[in-house]
Amino acid sequence: MVSAHLHIRLHQSGPIPLDVSLLCKSGEVMALVGPSGSGKSTILRCIAGLYRPAMRLILCGRETWLETYKSVDVKPQQRRMGFVFHDFSLFPHMRVLQNVSLAVDARLARGLRNQQAMRLLRDIDLDGLEERFPEDLSGGQKQRVAVARALARNPRVLLLDEPFSAVDQVTRRKLKLQTLQLTRSLNIPIVLVTHDLDEAFMLADSMSVIHAGKTLQCGRPENLMQHPENTLVARLLDIRNIFSARVTKQEPERNRTLLECNGLRLAARYHEAYATGERVSWSILPSSLLLHSRIRPSKGVRENPVRGEILELIVVGGLCTLIVRSSTSSLDFTLEIPVHVATRNGLVTGDTIDFSVLEHALHIMPWQQPEKRSLFSSDR
Repeated sequence: MVSAHLHIRLHQSGPIPLDVSLLCKSGEVMALVGPSGSGKSTILRCIAGLYRPAMRLILCGRETWLETYKSVDVKPQQRRMGFVFHDFSLFPHMRVLQNVSLAVDARLARGLRNQQAMRLLRDIDLDGLEERFPEDLSGGQKQRVAVARALARNPRVLLLDEPFSAVDQVTRRKLKLQTLQLTRSLNIPIVLVTHDLDEAFMLADSMSVIHAGKTLQCGRPENLMQHPENTLVARLLDIRNIFSARVTKQEPERNRTLLECNGLRLAARYHEAYATGERVSWSILPSSLLLHSRIRPSKGVRENPVRGEILELIVVGGLCTLIVRSSTSSLDFTLEIPVHVATRNGLVTGDTIDFSVLEHALHIMPWQQPEKRSLFSSDR
């Protein structure tokens, strides 16, 4: 099959507002992330031909699937689309083999369709279950049948609408690993809708932040986390450390911008777009705050040092999250460190610790009124 990129442009003012521009390259997984009701699933429905916005352009390689001005609207069944729904949508009255073979090219003889369906079931470790009905399957098995059925169409594009939401956490972890292996073997655009940011980072090559039907920012997941365009994107990506500051000095000869934040003086990489005295917002990832070791000082101890008290210490798996209130600025910072680092340094709630805000990781953005957030709040 000739590989083809997927180009999407959608716009309408209502009833579902849309202002979307996306590019999903062949062989790439693009994750659409954002809060509930932001329009992520509507975008998938537009690609599949199940919803038609007022102004639209959808191209798959050299094929035009949907275009307003030329009155092009290719029917859903002619788009060779694989779609995995969040509830799997298997036919309950059909056995597993029938569910999958139904999606194989109808022009083939039944025997050939069944052979192709069995090959797909073997590829995803479901051989031996072909005679079962969906009600006799576990959640993970249903999900894999849904994937096999989507691939049975030999699709040009694969759409995944929260494919792991209906299974338990242990099964979800296994399915993510299997999906990661599967997507790496497919040379087609794959669009994934998810509320789980960890899932997006694990599976996606690119990510698009969607809010109120609008594309806010697209790029590689790590780039979006390190360089959100504004505080709204930062909050939607669940970045915990978002603050306001004022530019006190620009030092282009030293490649740095100096900030003052509630009495805390910080240096960042040089940003020529901001004038001295201008208010800005800034963010930094919890993993980019460098804890000063009590045992062996590190090279970063002199770089934007901050001292504070540990308000909360939470251990989840192998990661320890610290909520630290700065002694100078009364700002609450969130740090993430491995559990063994916290143990080795003997950290407990109430301790005073030192850490550094690394210059290269401090990201400056246009100013916006900061949103007060609790430790347990989430935009996911």
